Amino acid sequence: MASMTSSSSSFGNSIFLPTPTASDNLVRNIPFCFETIPFSKHKVRRLTITNVATPLRPTSPPPADKEIEQRKLSSHAAWTSVRQERWEGELDVQGTIPLWLNGTYLRNGPGMWHIDDYTFRHLFDGYATLVKLHFENGRVIAGHRQIESEAYKAAKKNKKLCYREFSEVPKQDNFLSYVGELASLFSGSSLTDNANTGVVKLGDGRVVCLTETQKGSIIIDPNTLDTLGKFEYSDCLGGLIHSAHPIVTETEFLTLLPDLVKPGYLVVRMEPGTNERKVIGRVDCRGGPAPGWVHSFPVTEHYVIVPEMSLRYCAQNLLKAEPTPLYKFRWHPNSKAFVHVMCKTSGKVVVSVQVPLYVTFHFINAYEERDEDGRLTAIVADCCEHNADTTILDKLRLHNLRTLMGQDVLPDARVGRFTIPLDGSPYGKLDAALDPNEHGRGMDMCSINPAYLGKKYRYAYACGAQRPCNFPNTLTKIDLVNKKAKNWYDEGTVPSEPFFVARPGATEEDDGVVISMVSEKSGDGYALLLDGATFEEIARAKFPYGLPYGLHGCWVPNK
Repeated sequence: MASMTSSSSSFGNSIFLPTPTASDNLVRNIPFCFETIPFSKHKVRRLTITNVATPLRPTSPPPADKEIEQRKLSSHAAWTSVRQERWEGELDVQGTIPLWLNGTYLRNGPGMWHIDDYTFRHLFDGYATLVKLHFENGRVIAGHRQIESEAYKAAKKNKKLCYREFSEVPKQDNFLSYVGELASLFSGSSLTDNANTGVVKLGDGRVVCLTETQKGSIIIDPNTLDTLGKFEYSDCLGGLIHSAHPIVTETEFLTLLPDLVKPGYLVVRMEPGTNERKVIGRVDCRGGPAPGWVHSFPVTEHYVIVPEMSLRYCAQNLLKAEPTPLYKFRWHPNSKAFVHVMCKTSGKVVVSVQVPLYVTFHFINAYEERDEDGRLTAIVADCCEHNADTTILDKLRLHNLRTLMGQDVLPDARVGRFTIPLDGSPYGKLDAALDPNEHGRGMDMCSINPAYLGKKYRYAYACGAQRPCNFPNTLTKIDLVNKKAKNWYDEGTVPSEPFFVARPGATEEDDGVVISMVSEKSGDGYALLLDGATFEEIARAKFPYGLPYGLHGCWVPNK
Protein backbone atom coordinates (compact mmCIF):
# COMPACT_ATOMS: atom_id res chain seq x y z
CA MET A 1 0.00 0.00 0.00
CA ALA A 2 0.97 3.62 -0.35
CA SER A 3 2.85 5.49 2.30
CA MET A 4 3.05 9.18 3.19
CA THR A 5 5.99 10.90 4.82
CA SER A 6 6.88 14.47 5.68
CA SER A 7 10.14 14.27 3.77
CA SER A 8 11.91 11.88 1.47
CA SER A 9 14.11 8.94 2.39
CA SER A 10 16.02 6.52 0.20
CA PHE A 11 15.65 2.79 -0.11
CA GLY A 12 15.87 0.24 -2.89
CA ASN A 13 13.32 -0.30 -5.60
CA SER A 14 14.21 -2.68 -8.44
CA ILE A 15 11.70 -2.74 -11.26
CA PHE A 16 11.93 -3.83 -14.86
CA LEU A 17 10.10 -1.98 -17.62
CA PRO A 18 8.65 -3.08 -20.97
CA THR A 19 9.72 -3.09 -24.53
CA PRO A 20 6.53 -3.16 -26.66
CA THR A 21 6.29 -5.89 -29.23
CA ALA A 22 4.13 -6.34 -32.27
CA SER A 23 1.67 -8.18 -30.07
CA ASP A 24 1.00 -4.90 -28.22
CA ASN A 25 -1.19 -4.05 -31.23
CA LEU A 26 -3.76 -6.65 -30.24
CA VAL A 27 -7.10 -5.14 -29.41
CA ARG A 28 -8.89 -6.84 -26.55
CA ASN A 29 -12.68 -6.95 -26.56
CA ILE A 30 -13.37 -8.66 -23.27
CA PRO A 31 -15.95 -7.38 -20.77
CA PHE A 32 -14.51 -6.79 -17.30
CA CYS A 33 -16.35 -7.72 -14.12
CA PHE A 34 -15.20 -6.87 -10.60
CA GLU A 35 -16.23 -8.47 -7.33
CA THR A 36 -16.60 -6.50 -4.11
CA ILE A 37 -13.21 -6.02 -2.47
CA PRO A 38 -12.87 -4.96 1.19
CA PHE A 39 -10.96 -1.72 1.64
CA SER A 40 -10.72 -0.31 5.11
CA LYS A 41 -14.25 0.39 6.34
CA HIS A 42 -15.59 1.82 3.12
CA LYS A 43 -18.17 0.29 0.86
CA VAL A 44 -17.07 -0.95 -2.58
CA ARG A 45 -19.52 -1.36 -5.41
CA ARG A 46 -19.88 -4.37 -7.63
CA LEU A 47 -20.34 -3.57 -11.26
CA THR A 48 -19.80 -4.75 -14.79
CA ILE A 49 -17.69 -2.81 -17.25
CA THR A 50 -18.49 -3.02 -20.92
CA ASN A 51 -15.69 -2.69 -23.41
CA VAL A 52 -16.37 -0.52 -26.44
CA ALA A 53 -13.07 -1.09 -28.18
CA THR A 54 -12.61 -1.57 -31.88
CA PRO A 55 -13.25 -5.10 -33.20
CA LEU A 56 -10.92 -7.91 -32.19
CA ARG A 57 -8.07 -8.50 -34.59
CA PRO A 58 -6.78 -11.99 -35.37
CA THR A 59 -4.71 -13.42 -32.55
CA SER A 60 -0.96 -13.51 -33.13
CA PRO A 61 0.92 -16.81 -32.92
CA PRO A 62 2.14 -17.75 -29.43
CA PRO A 63 5.29 -15.79 -28.60
CA ALA A 64 8.67 -17.45 -28.50
CA ASP A 65 10.24 -18.36 -25.16
CA LYS A 66 12.58 -15.35 -25.35
CA GLU A 67 9.64 -12.98 -25.83
CA ILE A 68 7.75 -14.56 -22.92
CA GLU A 69 10.76 -14.06 -20.67
CA GLN A 70 11.06 -10.43 -21.80
CA ARG A 71 7.41 -9.80 -20.92
CA LYS A 72 7.96 -11.19 -17.44
CA LEU A 73 10.79 -8.72 -16.94
CA SER A 74 9.00 -5.87 -18.68
CA SER A 75 5.48 -5.27 -17.45
CA HIS A 76 5.35 -1.69 -16.19
CA ALA A 77 2.23 -0.02 -17.50
CA ALA A 78 3.80 3.46 -17.51
CA TRP A 79 5.92 2.80 -20.60
CA THR A 80 3.73 0.27 -22.41
CA SER A 81 1.53 1.38 -25.31
CA VAL A 82 -2.18 1.36 -24.62
CA ARG A 83 -3.67 -1.79 -26.20
CA GLN A 84 -7.03 -0.37 -27.29
CA GLU A 85 -8.02 2.71 -29.21
CA ARG A 86 -10.91 3.40 -26.86
CA TRP A 87 -12.66 2.13 -23.74
CA GLU A 88 -15.25 3.37 -21.26
CA GLY A 89 -16.73 1.98 -18.06
CA GLU A 90 -17.47 2.58 -14.39
CA LEU A 91 -14.73 1.88 -11.87
CA ASP A 92 -14.95 0.29 -8.44
CA VAL A 93 -14.24 2.89 -5.77
CA GLN A 94 -12.17 1.95 -2.74
CA GLY A 95 -12.67 4.69 -0.18
CA THR A 96 -14.97 7.68 -0.43
CA ILE A 97 -15.20 10.27 -3.18
CA PRO A 98 -16.50 13.64 -1.93
CA LEU A 99 -20.03 14.27 -3.16
CA TRP A 100 -19.11 17.84 -4.07
CA LEU A 101 -16.65 16.56 -6.71
CA ASN A 102 -18.80 16.80 -9.83
CA GLY A 103 -17.12 17.15 -13.20
CA THR A 104 -14.61 15.56 -15.53
CA TYR A 105 -10.87 15.39 -15.16
CA LEU A 106 -9.17 15.06 -18.55
CA ARG A 107 -5.57 13.97 -18.94
CA ASN A 108 -3.58 14.06 -22.17
CA GLY A 109 -0.28 12.44 -23.01
CA PRO A 110 1.60 10.08 -25.30
CA GLY A 111 0.00 6.66 -25.03
CA MET A 112 1.08 4.72 -28.11
CA TRP A 113 4.81 4.43 -28.75
CA HIS A 114 4.89 2.11 -31.73
CA ILE A 115 3.61 1.65 -35.26
CA ASP A 116 3.18 -1.97 -36.22
CA ASP A 117 6.50 -3.47 -35.04
CA TYR A 118 8.46 -0.18 -35.00
CA THR A 119 9.07 1.32 -31.53
CA PHE A 120 9.57 5.05 -30.97
CA ARG A 121 12.62 6.39 -29.16
CA HIS A 122 11.38 9.11 -26.82
CA LEU A 123 8.64 9.61 -24.27
CA PHE A 124 7.43 12.71 -26.16
CA ASP A 125 7.03 10.87 -29.48
CA GLY A 126 3.98 8.79 -28.61
CA TYR A 127 0.59 9.31 -30.22
CA ALA A 128 -1.83 11.13 -27.96
CA THR A 129 -4.14 9.22 -25.65
CA LEU A 130 -6.85 11.21 -23.89
CA VAL A 131 -8.14 9.83 -20.58
CA LYS A 132 -11.16 10.95 -18.58
CA LEU A 133 -12.42 10.49 -15.04
CA HIS A 134 -16.01 11.66 -14.71
CA PHE A 135 -17.04 12.17 -11.09
CA GLU A 136 -20.69 12.37 -10.11
CA ASN A 137 -22.50 11.44 -6.89
CA GLY A 138 -19.51 9.53 -5.56
CA ARG A 139 -19.14 7.44 -8.72
CA VAL A 140 -16.39 7.40 -11.36
CA ILE A 141 -16.91 6.77 -15.06
CA ALA A 142 -13.55 6.37 -16.75
CA GLY A 143 -12.45 6.04 -20.34
CA HIS A 144 -9.72 6.68 -22.84
CA ARG A 145 -9.46 7.31 -26.56
CA GLN A 146 -6.74 8.00 -29.10
CA ILE A 147 -6.81 11.55 -30.47
CA GLU A 148 -7.34 11.26 -34.20
CA SER A 149 -4.68 13.63 -35.45
CA GLU A 150 -3.58 13.52 -39.08
CA ALA A 151 -0.25 12.11 -37.90
CA TYR A 152 -1.93 9.25 -36.04
CA LYS A 153 -4.40 8.44 -38.83
CA ALA A 154 -1.65 8.48 -41.47
CA ALA A 155 0.60 6.19 -39.41
CA LYS A 156 -2.26 3.80 -38.76
CA LYS A 157 -3.19 3.69 -42.46
CA ASN A 158 0.34 3.40 -43.87
CA LYS A 159 1.84 1.40 -40.98
CA LYS A 160 4.77 3.80 -40.74
CA LEU A 161 5.72 7.20 -39.42
CA CYS A 162 4.48 9.94 -41.78
CA TYR A 163 5.15 13.19 -39.85
CA ARG A 164 8.06 14.58 -37.82
CA GLU A 165 7.58 13.84 -34.13
CA PHE A 166 9.74 15.06 -31.23
CA SER A 167 12.70 12.78 -32.01
CA GLU A 168 11.44 10.79 -34.98
CA VAL A 169 11.76 11.64 -38.67
CA PRO A 170 9.98 9.66 -41.42
CA LYS A 171 12.38 7.41 -43.31
CA GLN A 172 12.67 8.49 -46.95
CA ASP A 173 13.07 6.09 -49.85
CA ASN A 174 15.69 8.13 -51.70
CA PHE A 175 17.58 11.41 -51.70
CA LEU A 176 15.01 13.27 -53.78
CA SER A 177 12.20 12.36 -51.42
CA TYR A 178 14.41 13.50 -48.51
CA VAL A 179 14.92 16.90 -50.20
CA GLY A 180 11.17 17.15 -50.70
CA GLU A 181 10.57 16.34 -47.05
CA LEU A 182 12.96 19.12 -46.02
CA ALA A 183 11.04 21.56 -48.19
CA SER A 184 7.81 20.54 -46.51
CA LEU A 185 9.50 21.08 -43.13
CA PHE A 186 10.02 24.78 -43.88
CA SER A 187 6.35 25.13 -44.81
CA GLY A 188 5.33 23.26 -41.68
CA SER A 189 3.41 20.58 -43.58
CA SER A 190 5.69 17.76 -42.39
CA LEU A 191 5.52 18.79 -38.72
CA THR A 192 3.29 16.66 -36.55
CA ASP A 193 -0.15 17.66 -35.33
CA ASN A 194 0.08 14.94 -32.67
CA ALA A 195 -1.53 16.90 -29.81
CA ASN A 196 -0.03 14.80 -27.01
CA THR A 197 1.03 17.37 -24.41
CA GLY A 198 -1.80 19.26 -22.74
CA VAL A 199 -5.54 19.84 -22.71
CA VAL A 200 -7.28 23.10 -21.79
CA LYS A 201 -10.84 24.32 -21.39
CA LEU A 202 -11.26 27.71 -23.04
CA GLY A 203 -13.42 30.42 -21.53
CA ASP A 204 -16.16 29.71 -24.09
CA GLY A 205 -16.30 26.03 -23.11
CA ARG A 206 -14.37 24.51 -26.00
CA VAL A 207 -11.81 21.90 -24.98
CA VAL A 208 -8.56 21.86 -26.96
CA CYS A 209 -5.64 19.43 -26.91
CA LEU A 210 -2.25 20.99 -27.59
CA THR A 211 1.39 20.37 -28.35
CA GLU A 212 4.24 22.69 -29.36
CA THR A 213 3.36 22.81 -33.07
CA GLN A 214 0.62 25.31 -33.80
CA LYS A 215 -1.07 22.85 -36.18
CA GLY A 216 -1.29 20.41 -33.26
CA SER A 217 -4.29 22.18 -31.71
CA ILE A 218 -7.29 19.82 -31.80
CA ILE A 219 -10.82 20.27 -30.43
CA ILE A 220 -12.29 17.30 -28.57
CA ASP A 221 -15.61 16.44 -26.93
CA PRO A 222 -14.94 16.16 -23.17
CA ASN A 223 -17.82 13.71 -22.69
CA THR A 224 -17.22 11.22 -25.51
CA LEU A 225 -13.52 12.09 -26.10
CA ASP A 226 -14.33 12.26 -29.82
CA THR A 227 -11.96 14.27 -31.99
CA LEU A 228 -14.07 17.12 -33.39
CA GLY A 229 -11.52 18.80 -35.66
CA LYS A 230 -8.64 21.23 -35.87
CA PHE A 231 -8.57 24.43 -33.87
CA GLU A 232 -7.73 26.82 -36.71
CA TYR A 233 -6.28 30.20 -35.73
CA SER A 234 -7.98 32.90 -37.81
CA ASP A 235 -5.21 35.51 -37.53
CA CYS A 236 -2.22 36.05 -39.81
CA LEU A 237 0.52 35.75 -37.20
CA GLY A 238 2.02 32.68 -38.84
CA GLY A 239 4.81 30.73 -37.23
CA LEU A 240 5.18 27.00 -36.71
CA ILE A 241 5.49 26.63 -32.94
CA HIS A 242 4.13 28.08 -29.71
CA SER A 243 4.33 27.42 -26.00
CA ALA A 244 2.82 24.03 -25.20
CA HIS A 245 1.31 25.54 -22.06
CA PRO A 246 -0.76 28.69 -22.62
CA ILE A 247 -2.23 30.57 -19.68
CA VAL A 248 -5.97 29.95 -19.89
CA THR A 249 -8.65 31.59 -17.72
CA GLU A 250 -12.34 32.30 -18.16
CA THR A 251 -11.49 35.65 -19.74
CA GLU A 252 -8.39 35.11 -21.86
CA PHE A 253 -5.85 32.83 -23.51
CA LEU A 254 -2.21 33.97 -23.41
CA THR A 255 0.69 32.30 -25.19
CA LEU A 256 4.17 32.90 -26.61
CA LEU A 257 5.18 32.54 -30.26
CA PRO A 258 8.96 32.12 -30.65
CA ASP A 259 10.47 33.95 -33.62
CA LEU A 260 13.23 31.74 -35.05
CA VAL A 261 14.26 34.22 -37.78
CA LYS A 262 14.70 37.38 -35.73
CA PRO A 263 15.25 35.80 -32.29
CA GLY A 264 12.51 36.84 -29.93
CA TYR A 265 8.97 36.11 -28.77
CA LEU A 266 5.54 37.49 -29.58
CA VAL A 267 3.24 37.66 -26.57
CA VAL A 268 -0.33 37.19 -27.79
CA ARG A 269 -3.83 37.13 -26.33
CA MET A 270 -7.02 35.46 -27.57
CA GLU A 271 -10.45 36.29 -26.18
CA PRO A 272 -13.13 33.64 -25.48
CA GLY A 273 -15.32 32.79 -28.44
CA THR A 274 -12.71 33.74 -31.03
CA ASN A 275 -9.85 32.02 -32.83
CA GLU A 276 -7.95 35.26 -33.37
CA ARG A 277 -4.74 35.95 -31.48
CA LYS A 278 -3.77 39.59 -31.03
CA VAL A 279 -0.25 40.75 -30.27
CA ILE A 280 0.31 42.33 -26.88
CA GLY A 281 3.99 42.99 -27.51
CA ARG A 282 7.34 41.59 -28.55
CA VAL A 283 10.43 40.58 -26.59
CA ASP A 284 13.78 40.57 -28.38
CA CYS A 285 16.27 37.97 -27.19
CA ARG A 286 19.34 39.33 -25.45
CA GLY A 287 21.64 36.41 -26.22
CA GLY A 288 22.25 33.48 -28.52
CA PRO A 289 21.50 32.67 -32.15
CA ALA A 290 17.89 31.66 -31.47
CA PRO A 291 15.20 32.05 -28.80
CA GLY A 292 15.33 29.80 -25.78
CA TRP A 293 12.83 26.96 -25.48
CA VAL A 294 9.54 28.17 -23.98
CA HIS A 295 7.61 25.03 -23.08
CA SER A 296 5.79 27.10 -20.45
CA PHE A 297 5.81 30.55 -18.87
CA PRO A 298 4.13 32.27 -15.89
CA VAL A 299 2.06 35.42 -15.40
CA THR A 300 1.23 37.73 -12.53
CA GLU A 301 -1.86 39.89 -12.19
CA HIS A 302 -0.35 42.63 -14.38
CA TYR A 303 2.64 41.10 -16.16
CA VAL A 304 3.70 38.31 -18.49
CA ILE A 305 7.02 36.68 -17.60
CA VAL A 306 9.01 35.61 -20.67
CA PRO A 307 11.89 33.18 -19.94
CA GLU A 308 14.95 33.10 -22.19
CA MET A 309 16.87 29.90 -21.48
CA SER A 310 20.29 29.05 -22.84
CA LEU A 311 18.68 25.83 -24.12
CA ARG A 312 17.79 27.30 -27.49
CA TYR A 313 15.95 26.14 -30.58
CA CYS A 314 18.34 24.83 -33.22
CA ALA A 315 17.36 24.73 -36.91
CA GLN A 316 20.35 22.54 -37.79
CA ASN A 317 19.31 19.86 -35.30
CA LEU A 318 15.75 20.03 -36.54
CA LEU A 319 16.94 19.26 -40.08
CA LYS A 320 18.93 16.19 -39.09
CA ALA A 321 17.46 12.79 -39.87
CA GLU A 322 18.80 11.30 -36.63
CA PRO A 323 18.34 13.00 -33.25
CA THR A 324 21.13 14.60 -31.25
CA PRO A 325 21.22 14.24 -27.42
CA LEU A 326 19.38 17.57 -27.20
CA TYR A 327 17.02 16.84 -30.11
CA LYS A 328 15.77 20.10 -31.67
CA PHE A 329 17.69 22.25 -29.17
CA ARG A 330 21.28 23.27 -28.46
CA TRP A 331 22.86 24.39 -25.20
CA HIS A 332 24.49 27.83 -25.39
CA PRO A 333 25.81 28.59 -21.88
CA ASN A 334 27.94 31.45 -23.17
CA SER A 335 24.82 33.20 -24.44
CA LYS A 336 23.69 33.57 -20.80
CA ALA A 337 20.13 33.34 -19.50
CA PHE A 338 17.51 36.02 -19.01
CA VAL A 339 14.01 36.72 -17.75
CA HIS A 340 11.85 39.46 -19.28
CA VAL A 341 8.78 41.14 -17.76
CA MET A 342 6.10 42.60 -20.04
CA CYS A 343 3.11 44.70 -19.03
CA LYS A 344 -0.12 42.93 -20.08
CA THR A 345 -1.84 46.22 -20.89
CA SER A 346 0.78 48.25 -22.75
CA GLY A 347 2.95 45.44 -24.15
CA LYS A 348 6.00 47.32 -22.86
CA VAL A 349 8.96 45.31 -21.57
CA VAL A 350 9.43 46.89 -18.13
CA VAL A 351 12.55 44.93 -17.17
CA SER A 352 14.98 42.36 -18.59
CA VAL A 353 17.47 40.82 -16.19
CA GLN A 354 20.27 38.30 -16.49
CA VAL A 355 19.84 35.28 -14.20
CA PRO A 356 21.93 32.18 -13.48
CA LEU A 357 21.72 29.43 -16.09
CA TYR A 358 18.61 27.29 -15.73
CA VAL A 359 16.69 24.47 -17.40
CA THR A 360 12.97 24.10 -16.84
CA PHE A 361 10.02 22.53 -18.59
CA HIS A 362 7.36 23.83 -16.24
CA PHE A 363 6.77 27.07 -14.38
CA ILE A 364 4.60 26.77 -11.28
CA ASN A 365 3.35 30.31 -10.61
CA ALA A 366 4.47 33.95 -10.29
CA TYR A 367 3.37 36.96 -8.27
CA GLU A 368 4.17 40.59 -7.55
CA GLU A 369 6.12 41.44 -4.40
CA ARG A 370 5.23 44.73 -2.75
CA ASP A 371 6.63 46.68 0.20
CA GLU A 372 4.71 47.92 3.24
CA ASP A 373 3.49 50.95 1.28
CA GLY A 374 2.13 48.80 -1.54
CA ARG A 375 4.86 49.74 -4.01
CA LEU A 376 5.92 47.05 -6.46
CA THR A 377 9.49 45.99 -5.72
CA ALA A 378 10.01 42.66 -7.48
CA ILE A 379 8.50 39.80 -9.43
CA VAL A 380 8.79 36.30 -7.95
CA ALA A 381 8.50 33.34 -10.35
CA ASP A 382 8.75 29.67 -9.36
CA CYS A 383 9.53 26.72 -11.61
CA CYS A 384 10.58 23.07 -11.59
CA GLU A 385 14.28 23.67 -12.24
CA HIS A 386 16.76 20.97 -13.23
CA ASN A 387 19.93 22.68 -11.95
CA ALA A 388 20.83 23.81 -15.48
CA ASP A 389 21.32 20.13 -16.39
CA THR A 390 20.24 19.45 -19.97
CA THR A 391 20.67 15.67 -19.65
CA ILE A 392 17.09 15.41 -18.40
CA LEU A 393 15.93 15.46 -22.04
CA ASP A 394 17.92 12.38 -23.00
CA LYS A 395 17.01 10.60 -19.75
CA LEU A 396 13.45 10.53 -21.10
CA ARG A 397 14.32 8.14 -23.91
CA LEU A 398 12.06 5.11 -23.67
CA HIS A 399 15.00 2.74 -23.47
CA ASN A 400 16.19 4.49 -20.31
CA LEU A 401 12.73 4.55 -18.78
CA ARG A 402 12.20 0.85 -19.48
CA THR A 403 15.57 -0.47 -18.35
CA LEU A 404 17.02 1.83 -15.67
CA MET A 405 14.27 1.86 -13.04
CA GLY A 406 15.73 1.12 -9.64
CA GLN A 407 18.93 2.92 -10.59
CA ASP A 408 19.43 6.39 -9.17
CA VAL A 409 19.93 8.20 -12.47
CA LEU A 410 17.18 10.84 -12.26
CA PRO A 411 18.91 14.25 -12.47
CA ASP A 412 18.38 16.43 -9.42
CA ALA A 413 15.67 19.08 -9.53
CA ARG A 414 14.32 21.76 -7.20
CA VAL A 415 11.70 24.46 -6.86
CA GLY A 416 13.68 27.21 -8.53
CA ARG A 417 12.65 30.68 -7.35
CA PHE A 418 13.48 33.67 -9.55
CA THR A 419 13.50 37.08 -7.89
CA ILE A 420 13.37 39.79 -10.53
CA PRO A 421 14.08 43.25 -9.04
CA LEU A 422 12.31 46.31 -10.42
CA ASP A 423 14.85 48.85 -9.18
CA GLY A 424 16.85 48.98 -12.41
CA SER A 425 19.31 46.25 -11.45
CA PRO A 426 20.51 44.22 -14.48
CA TYR A 427 20.63 40.98 -12.49
CA GLY A 428 18.04 38.71 -10.95
CA LYS A 429 18.41 35.86 -8.47
CA LEU A 430 17.66 32.15 -8.73
CA ASP A 431 17.55 30.13 -5.52
CA ALA A 432 15.90 26.96 -4.21
CA ALA A 433 12.58 27.88 -2.58
CA LEU A 434 13.05 25.01 -0.10
CA ASP A 435 15.56 22.25 0.60
CA PRO A 436 15.31 19.86 -2.41
CA ASN A 437 15.80 16.90 -0.08
CA GLU A 438 12.28 17.57 1.20
CA HIS A 439 10.95 16.14 -2.07
CA GLY A 440 13.78 13.74 -2.90
CA ARG A 441 15.58 16.15 -5.23
CA GLY A 442 12.96 15.47 -7.86
CA MET A 443 10.46 18.08 -9.04
CA ASP A 444 8.20 18.35 -12.07
CA MET A 445 4.60 18.19 -13.33
CA CYS A 446 3.06 20.79 -11.02
CA SER A 447 -0.33 22.31 -10.29
CA ILE A 448 -1.76 24.90 -7.89
CA ASN A 449 -5.16 26.11 -6.77
CA PRO A 450 -6.22 28.03 -9.93
CA ALA A 451 -7.71 30.82 -7.81
CA TYR A 452 -4.12 31.76 -6.93
CA LEU A 453 -2.84 32.04 -10.50
CA GLY A 454 -0.59 35.08 -10.71
CA LYS A 455 -1.03 35.79 -6.98
CA LYS A 456 0.99 35.14 -3.86
CA TYR A 457 0.43 31.52 -2.93
CA ARG A 458 1.58 28.93 -0.42
CA TYR A 459 1.00 25.44 -1.83
CA ALA A 460 2.05 23.58 -4.95
CA TYR A 461 1.48 19.94 -5.92
CA ALA A 462 4.05 18.13 -8.03
CA CYS A 463 5.87 14.86 -8.72
CA GLY A 464 8.94 14.23 -6.59
CA ALA A 465 11.37 11.38 -6.03
CA GLN A 466 11.80 8.47 -3.65
CA ARG A 467 15.34 7.46 -4.51
CA PRO A 468 16.83 5.41 -6.05
CA CYS A 469 14.77 6.08 -9.19
CA ASN A 470 15.11 7.00 -12.85
CA PHE A 471 11.85 8.98 -13.03
CA PRO A 472 9.71 10.99 -10.57
CA ASN A 473 7.80 8.37 -8.54
CA THR A 474 6.07 10.27 -5.73
CA LEU A 475 3.40 12.92 -5.36
CA THR A 476 4.45 15.83 -3.21
CA LYS A 477 2.70 18.77 -1.58
CA ILE A 478 5.03 21.74 -1.26
CA ASP A 479 4.51 24.28 1.53
CA LEU A 480 6.41 27.37 0.40
CA VAL A 481 5.85 29.18 3.71
CA ASN A 482 7.04 26.48 6.11
CA LYS A 483 9.45 25.17 3.43
CA LYS A 484 8.35 21.59 3.97
CA ALA A 485 6.94 18.81 1.81
CA LYS A 486 4.53 15.93 2.34
CA ASN A 487 5.15 12.99 0.01
CA TRP A 488 2.84 10.18 -1.11
CA TYR A 489 4.60 7.05 -2.34
CA ASP A 490 3.44 3.61 -3.48
CA GLU A 491 6.39 1.33 -4.22
CA GLY A 492 6.85 0.41 -7.86
CA THR A 493 4.33 2.93 -9.20
CA VAL A 494 4.66 5.93 -11.51
CA PRO A 495 2.05 8.63 -10.75
CA SER A 496 1.12 11.27 -13.29
CA GLU A 497 0.74 15.00 -12.65
CA PRO A 498 -1.17 15.73 -9.42
CA PHE A 499 -4.08 17.98 -10.36
CA PHE A 500 -5.75 20.13 -7.69
CA VAL A 501 -9.52 20.71 -7.73
CA ALA A 502 -10.81 23.21 -5.15
CA ARG A 503 -13.94 22.48 -3.14
CA PRO A 504 -16.75 24.85 -4.16
CA GLY A 505 -16.97 27.67 -1.62
CA ALA A 506 -13.57 26.90 -0.10
CA THR A 507 -11.76 29.71 1.71
CA GLU A 508 -8.50 27.87 2.43
CA GLU A 509 -5.96 27.52 -0.40
CA ASP A 510 -5.57 23.74 0.01
CA ASP A 511 -9.24 22.89 0.61
CA GLY A 512 -9.92 20.43 -2.20
CA VAL A 513 -8.69 17.17 -3.68
CA VAL A 514 -5.67 16.14 -5.72
CA ILE A 515 -6.24 13.75 -8.64
CA SER A 516 -3.56 11.57 -10.21
CA MET A 517 -3.50 8.45 -12.38
CA VAL A 518 -1.04 5.84 -11.24
CA SER A 519 0.70 3.20 -13.38
CA GLU A 520 1.89 0.03 -11.63
CA LYS A 521 4.85 -2.27 -12.25
CA SER A 522 2.39 -5.19 -12.46
CA GLY A 523 0.94 -3.68 -15.63
CA ASP A 524 -2.17 -2.39 -13.84
CA GLY A 525 -3.19 1.09 -12.78
CA TYR A 526 -5.63 3.16 -10.75
CA ALA A 527 -7.03 6.65 -10.30
CA LEU A 528 -6.04 8.23 -6.99
CA LEU A 529 -7.63 10.95 -4.85
CA LEU A 530 -5.69 12.67 -2.07
CA ASP A 531 -7.02 15.21 0.41
CA GLY A 532 -5.55 18.57 -0.62
CA ALA A 533 -4.95 19.65 2.99
CA THR A 534 -3.72 16.48 4.74
CA PHE A 535 -2.35 14.86 1.56
CA GLU A 536 -3.72 11.54 2.74
CA GLU A 537 -5.35 9.06 0.38
CA ILE A 538 -9.14 9.22 0.46
CA ALA A 539 -10.05 7.04 -2.52
CA ARG A 540 -8.71 5.02 -5.40
CA ALA A 541 -10.45 3.39 -8.36
CA LYS A 542 -8.74 0.57 -10.20
CA PHE A 543 -8.71 0.37 -13.97
CA PRO A 544 -9.31 -3.04 -15.59
CA TYR A 545 -6.10 -2.50 -17.57
CA GLY A 546 -2.87 -0.56 -17.33
CA LEU A 547 -2.68 3.02 -18.53
CA PRO A 548 0.58 4.43 -19.86
CA TYR A 549 2.11 7.49 -18.26
CA GLY A 550 0.37 10.75 -19.16
CA LEU A 551 1.32 14.41 -19.03
CA HIS A 552 -1.08 17.27 -18.31
CA GLY A 553 -4.75 17.67 -17.52
CA CYS A 554 -7.64 20.04 -16.95
CA TRP A 555 -10.93 20.11 -15.07
CA VAL A 556 -14.33 20.48 -16.76
CA PRO A 557 -17.04 21.09 -14.13
CA ASN A 558 -20.55 19.76 -14.61
CA LYS A 559 -22.89 22.33 -16.07
